[in-house]
This record gives sequence, C-alpha cells and structure tokens, in this order.
Amino acid sequence: MKKQLVTMNLHGMIPASMNPRTEEVKLLKALVASHPVVGILGARQVGKSTLARLLAKQWPGRTTFFDLEDDDHLARLTDPMLALRGLRGLVVLDEVQRRPDLFRSLRVLADRPGTPCRFLILGSAAPELLKQSSESLAGRILYHHLGGFALREVGAGSLNRLWVRGGFPLSFLAPTEAASFKWRRAFLRTFVERDLPQLGVRLTPQTLRRFWMMLAHYHGQIWNASEFARSFGVSDMTVRRYLDTLTSALVVRQLQPWHANTGKRQVKAPKVYVVDSGLLHGLMDLPSQRDLEGHPKLGASWEGFLIDQIVTHIRAEPDEAFFWATHTGAEIDLVIVRGRIRRGFEIKRTSAPAVTPSMRSALKDLDLESIEVIHAGDHTFPMHERIRAVSASRLLTDIEPLPD
Repeated sequence: MKKQLVTMNLHGMIPASMNPRTEEVKLLKALVASHPVVGILGARQVGKSTLARLLAKQWPGRTTFFDLEDDDHLARLTDPMLALRGLRGLVVLDEVQRRPDLFRSLRVLADRPGTPCRFLILGSAAPELLKQSSESLAGRILYHHLGGFALREVGAGSLNRLWVRGGFPLSFLAPTEAASFKWRRAFLRTFVERDLPQLGVRLTPQTLRRFWMMLAHYHGQIWNASEFARSFGVSDMTVRRYLDTLTSALVVRQLQPWHANTGKRQVKAPKVYVVDSGLLHGLMDLPSQRDLEGHPKLGASWEGFLIDQIVTHIRAEPDEAFFWATHTGAEIDLVIVRGRIRRGFEIKRTSAPAVTPSMRSALKDLDLESIEVIHAGDHTFPMHERIRAVSASRLLTDIEPLPD
C-alpha cells in the first residue's frame, strides 16, 4: 500500500493497547519544534515511517509526506524547490538517501525567515546520506538515531520476549514465536538482496550474507581482521570494509575500547555485535528461547542485548560507550564515559554473580565510580564497595540514567 502524499491519518501498525513509541514521539516533537531539519536515522524496517506517522497524528498543522520509494512522489520532486517552497507545517521525506541532491534545496528552505515549515527526513544511514547532509545542512540539522523497541518502551515484563525476538516492531509484535522468526529470516534475506544494494552497497548478496553469518558467531568478541580475511581469501582492508558496511547500515555495532594510563597492554580493536538480538538469533537459526538456552552463544547474546538496553536506558550517546580489556585478561563489558563520570557494567547470565579480579582491577585502573553487575536473578544487592548486583528485570528501576 502506498503512503499518502498529503495529510495522513494513522490507522495503526501498533495496536492501541501496545504503543511503545510514546517517549520517542515526545522527544521527536521537541526536536522538530526547535530545529528546522531533523533526521531520523535507523535500519530498514525499524519503524521510522511509523514514528513519523505517530508524530503527524499529533501535529497541530498540515503534514505532507513524500515517500521516495514511490515513483509518483519522486516525480513530484523533479523540481524540489518548486515542490517544497510553498508547503507549510511539517514536511516528511522518507528514504531520503535515494535523493541526496535534495539537501541543497533543504539548505535554502531551512534558512527562510520565520521558518514556515519544518522538515523531517528519514534515512537508512547510507554513507551517501551522512556525507551529503553533513556538507549541505551543517548547523541546520539534528540527527536522532532510532533503534528497535527498547526495554524502557515495552516494560520489564517483556524482557525475555524482547531478548528472543529483538526490537524490530514486526518481529516483536508478531502473533506467535514462529511468525516472528519467519519475519526475521525474510528480513535477513531481503536486507542483503535488496535493501543494501539500494543504499549503494556494491558487494554481492552472497558475500554479505556469509560475512554477516560469520560475524554472528563472533558476536561479543574482539574484532580480528586477519582471521576473517583468511576465511574469505581477501585482505584485512577488504573485510574491514565489509564490517563498516554493516555498521553504517546500523545492523552491526562496533564497541570501541577505552584506553587508560595504567601501564598495562590494553586491547585496541573493537568488539563486534549484531545490534538486534532477534536478528542475531535469526542468523544463528535459534527460533525460540529453548533453542537459545542450550547454545554456546547464550552468554554473548545476553551480553549484547543488555549492553544495548543499558545504553538506551541511561541515555548514553554511542560515542560515550566503550569496553575495556587488557592482554592479561582483565576486562569490563561496558564502560560509560561522560565528562568526569565513569561507570562500569558487567553482564552475567547467572542468578549468583560474584566479584571477580577483573572488576577489582577495573575499579582501580579506570577510576570507576561504580560497577553494576546485571544478572539473570530476581534481586538487586550490594556485592562490594562500589560494586552492586542488579537484576535485569529491575534494570529500569534500579539503575539511574546519566545526568543531563
């Protein structure tokens, strides 16, 4: 079904009884009110268009929607200044990376006195999108990165469902576990066969699919370009390009290492994660929690999922999140750094976490104000001075967000 070009009515992909995007809509409304151009960047199918429609439903004035995957809408934008200059209210440009030349026109329109309209651009984070918008709209655009549903949106009671299915709306909201898994497997196929080529990726679908599946088996491990290069028979630089391709499409996270002046040899390569736990389980053919519980990557899946939930819940920016590891084996799963604030997090798939030498070393060497050990049990309790065990089910209530 094509999206309507003019003022929209939301008929609801998300049932009225479950509308997790309330906070996202509130944030987006504030961003659009204070900036002439706002960009929502996120992976395909993560809910960017739905979020824009939710905002449009609450917008006090007229909303005009252009879907740049619709040939009729593209034709209307043949002369972008003519098409956009007379519009008022909120103008939404969906899949804007398909027309990067629009940014030059948006720059002129954003600078008009009185700001007669606001622009909301939605994109799937192609390198071309980032490059064009940063050059043409510097100082005029504010980006908001949209992920899948987060624990703070769906509630702690949905913790396991969110972990197993992931946060893509159509996966999380599927009527059955089997339907969710079927959607994810179809998404993985179409993403490499259709979506990535549309973003300008020139690698074969077979190569990217194989690389992504191999990456899933290294989920939560330190990136080793040489090992991947040997497996593919290409150079280290080439596999690095594969990694950056999936990272730029927002389906892979590279968690960077934190370096401290400790005198110890510290790991310098990033850790790699499949961003969405549901996609990870699709890549590894794990349709249910029962399948997951008996798999060797159980702990790594739990770790990646909770790292994402912690970063989202405490409102940390991507460039404020790190891990720390030394070549002697000391490590901490997540280090959040904002100004003088340094907080550590360890993730354990156990109901009986214990203080480890790595935690003691991290407290001292990184000068952390605290370490919180997120575990699978039911209770939150102190473990040591500045070390506390926090139940994953109580993450939303027992962990304080970062100060603004």
